[in-house]
Amino acid sequence: MERLSLHLPLADRVYRSILDAICEGELAPGQRITQDELAAQLAVSRQPVLQALRLLKTQGFVRDSQRRGVVVSSLDPTFIAHLYEVRSALDGMACRAAARRGQADAKLWGPKLIADGRAAVRSGSVPDMIAADMRFHLFLHELSGNPLIAETAALHWQHIRRVIGGSLRRRYLEWQGIWDEHAAILDAVMRGDADAAERAARQHAEAAAVHLIQSIESEAAPKKIGERS
Repeated sequence: MERLSLHLPLADRVYRSILDAICEGELAPGQRITQDELAAQLAVSRQPVLQALRLLKTQGFVRDSQRRGVVVSSLDPTFIAHLYEVRSALDGMACRAAARRGQADAKLWGPKLIADGRAAVRSGSVPDMIAADMRFHLFLHELSGNPLIAETAALHWQHIRRVIGGSLRRRYLEWQGIWDEHAAILDAVMRGDADAAERAARQHAEAAAVHLIQSIESEAAPKKIGERS
């Protein structure tokens, strides 16, 4: 995390910086964090850090641990399953509407987003890959012409962002294929095929959830004697 400029509201800046570190994996699930360490790293006092941690705790990104103090919350498979049921429905709805209303803008701006996403994968930058993925899905929400879709998704977007990061770190070698899936969604939208657009969007979200949940459960499973870590 980088030091913060003091001319901006500190509580908001500290919150955003810690949240970014959690979503991008710089602060890993289960990692212990302290007010003093964060304050020193961000070059601020303990008070804005305390305010940020309170909000992050309310939102479920950090939690109290009796023996270790405050730790980064783990990625919970049940929560991910519920979150992606919502995401699948919203993305499917957005892409169906986008195919009906947003074909022109999809053709105009969509290919550049796909190219940027593939470039982010080639760069190997986790923050760039997460940002490119989010830009693409937010673009689809905008194309729908229904502002309530984006507003509903925004309630959960930071958790979705964190899950995207978790998936990315476990599926790095597959991310060019994931952008192939994005390209297929965009193609259906540009063709005005509402059924295909919704189907591709739902399959994309559901496959991501299944893979991440399986990965988390596999990592958490006790290893057999003699099995390599």
